[in-house]
Order: sequence, then C-alpha cells, then structure tokens
Amino acid sequence: MQRDAVKTVATNRKAFHDYHIEDRYEAGIVLTGTEIKSIRAGRVNLRDSYARIVDGEVWLVGAHVAPYEQGTRYNHPPKRDRKLLLRKREIARLQSKVEERGYTLVPLRMYLKGSWAKVELALARGKRQYDKRATIAKREADREVQRALRDRG
Repeated sequence: MQRDAVKTVATNRKAFHDYHIEDRYEAGIVLTGTEIKSIRAGRVNLRDSYARIVDGEVWLVGAHVAPYEQGTRYNHPPKRDRKLLLRKREIARLQSKVEERGYTLVPLRMYLKGSWAKVELALARGKRQYDKRATIAKREADREVQRALRDRG
C-alpha cells in the first residue's frame, strides 16, 4: 500500500443532511487492541456521533466500532469514547468556535491513510427544518434535470 493511499472506511451521510459544514480538520485516533482490525474490516458506524473538547483534549463520542470477531475476551467495548489527536493550536481554535452558539464538531468520515486511522472532523452549524427541505428540493430538481438530459441525448 502506498504511503499516501486513502481508503474511506465509513462516512456520516446524516451529517450533511443535518448540518451546514463550515470547516474540516484531519485528526488521528487513539485506538486500543483490536479496534484497528475492525476499522480495516470497515465495521464502523459514525451515525449519531460527535466530538467534544474536554480539558484541552478532543474526544470522539458515540462512534461504534464493532468488536473484532477473532478477538479474545480482551476485545474493546464498541461505543467507548476515543481520543482524537490534533495540534494545540487547532484545538484552541475549535474550542473558541464551539463555545459560540450553534457550532458542533461532527465526524464526516473515517479513513485509513497509509497504515494510520484518521477521522475527518467538521466544524458545523445545525440546519433548521426549512433548510433541510430546501436541500431535498434542490437535490430532486437536480435529479430531474439529469434525467431529462440523459433521456434527451
């Protein structure tokens, strides 16, 4: 595998529906034991997960990494909080933004970069209900246009 090769393991499609994505950050993950084997097998779910900053550290909360099937009784708990690795400057910037009203840290995807597991974090602002409806209407209109162009040509 190449050094720069990126393989996406899991995406959080719900995040794009529920939030306006403002900024993106790449963070490493502190893993234990068999977690990396489950991640390489793609047994990850990021739905309903988020990140929070506690005492100058960023933690991924609610991400589900399934227990490794060939693991022993020392297998990892699937929903444990995982520490994320970012630079102090980035954490300080994120903390100041999160303290503002309406901003949240949301994981967009988990991927393997070389042999390392990474998370793409987004600084996001929650969408209102009418924003969600507008997004769906725009997507439907784009599909109709694509369908008409495909049928015509």
